[in-house]
Amino acid sequence: MTETSRRRYDDACATAHAMDLIGERWALLVMRELMFGPKRFSDLRADLPGISANVLTQRLEGLEVAGIVVRRRLPPPTPVQLYELTPWGAEAEPIFQALGRWAARSPLHDPTLPFSASSLFLSFRTMFDAERAAGLSASIGFRIGKERFLVRIEDGRLTAERRPFDTADAAFAGTAQTIAAVVYGGVPMAGMVDSGMLAVDGDRALAERFTRLFPLPDKADPGRAAGMEVVGS
Repeated sequence: MTETSRRRYDDACATAHAMDLIGERWALLVMRELMFGPKRFSDLRADLPGISANVLTQRLEGLEVAGIVVRRRLPPPTPVQLYELTPWGAEAEPIFQALGRWAARSPLHDPTLPFSASSLFLSFRTMFDAERAAGLSASIGFRIGKERFLVRIEDGRLTAERRPFDTADAAFAGTAQTIAAVVYGGVPMAGMVDSGMLAVDGDRALAERFTRLFPLPDKADPGRAAGMEVVGS
């Protein structure tokens, strides 16, 4: 029996097949990092600091064989090899959103752990509250290291793209973890700005409002089983 066959569930359920495809450790996080466009191998390693080069190579190869990831080489003068999701691979985003909403309710979730830029903007697309954004039309830019992102809010919808921007109604500059602390951790934006950990340009009131558009769900009660009654003896 090969190592690959030992990993398979041999179960006709489509969920079991999904786990055959993406159930290996790090596979889902590799996909997460590619949700906003192609990346080089070195960029993926930088965004997933806990993964080794060997394991990342294995996961990319497995995802490529499964038809989820494709690699391509840019033409000269910059013949760089990039990895990106196939159109079918990108269709997995709602799975990430559902998992994110569900896991955010866990009492064990630790939001202080490292947070990548892709994680941050995927969370924005997941936790966005259209009611809180009623009547808002705005563009918000983000400078996170060498990456640039642009968020647009219009008609109760949010889009988030990794792309350069020249102008925006407001712009944040800082680490993904710092921005997440303001948006999800309740850390005052003004305090982060005063400490130099965060920079905010443009409409400061709009930036403040933006940080309040992503409420987290209530924590789950782990002490009660769903749909069951405890029968005394």
